[in-house]
Amino acid sequence: MLQEAGRAGALLTIDLRALRANYRYLQGRLGKAACGAAVKADAYGLGAIPVSKALVDEGCRHLFVAQLEEAISLRAHIPHDVAIYVMHGSPVGYEAEFIEYACTPVLNSLDQIAAWRKLAQERQENLPAVIQIDTGMARMGLSQAELITWLNDFSITDGIDVHYAMSHLACAEDQLDPMNQMQLKGFQHLLAQLRQHYLGLKASFSNSSGIFLGTDFHFDLARPGAALYGVAPVAGQASPMHSVVQLQGRIIQTREIPMGASVGYSKTWRATQPSKIATVSVGYADGWLRSLSNCGVAHIAGVEVPMVGNVSMDTITLNVSHVDPQLLYPGALVDLICPNNTVDQVAKRAGTIGYEILTSLGPRYQRHYIDA
Repeated sequence: MLQEAGRAGALLTIDLRALRANYRYLQGRLGKAACGAAVKADAYGLGAIPVSKALVDEGCRHLFVAQLEEAISLRAHIPHDVAIYVMHGSPVGYEAEFIEYACTPVLNSLDQIAAWRKLAQERQENLPAVIQIDTGMARMGLSQAELITWLNDFSITDGIDVHYAMSHLACAEDQLDPMNQMQLKGFQHLLAQLRQHYLGLKASFSNSSGIFLGTDFHFDLARPGAALYGVAPVAGQASPMHSVVQLQGRIIQTREIPMGASVGYSKTWRATQPSKIATVSVGYADGWLRSLSNCGVAHIAGVEVPMVGNVSMDTITLNVSHVDPQLLYPGALVDLICPNNTVDQVAKRAGTIGYEILTSLGPRYQRHYIDA
């Protein structure tokens, strides 16, 4: 929803300069491997078109989305020398649209491979694809049984130009999890077999956190997502990434309440002393999760203030008893995501991950982009 900033209940500022810096940092860690970018889910809620344009300007030539419709929406704004990969593959019967919109499917099953091969035969040309292999996540990609079928009959990819073999790490944010090495060894073993037939076959393995596991995980192309947008890539370690988002909500009104008064639905918070409460125009309809009830915080001029009472559909309430009253006028902005309360800190309080906080950010926010 496009609206005047002054009318919006909250402002979401996306710093494309920080995004660009994060991309350069990740590319630097990858050395000769290419740094792609996951821009699925509207670039984690930050706007796939402006985010992708900024990344392309930084040299990114590989963009990953989840669904075909995302690729179609993005293609008109992105040069055709930039590859757009659709990680869910083709919806059944829509293979030809990949040609029309110049995007590349990630083939996850023998059925998808067969449909893509059929289109290649009909068009009498080789068609590009990525083939995903499941190395332990049990989500998408060729199963072990399907992989054996492929290894025993490489003709199933006749007419398919296999650009990359790809797999996905399940536990990369925990650098000590033994599954990382298990998946790596499995992927390396499979690549060695595949490269006996597909000479020079390239590989893609690392997500954001995988980049930080070391060069063995980098292969030819990485697919960072969350780290680009400021989410910490390694659990338990200080994040090297720049903050990309700032979320500010507007105060609607304030009120004085006596000791013992309750705030919000279900009376989940009561004042232990006379208090001042500010109501702010952000709620769970805007992606400010209900699990932040009575545990979230905001900042006003650097002063931390607690969220009190349950998060409502359109509002939250803050205990602003210790804030300068001159800062509490209707329309004043309070910081919800900021350097003092990062996406990861918000997620920890909400009992979730930074990915969910970003992708939940709602359409009612006035989005403002900062770039060089």
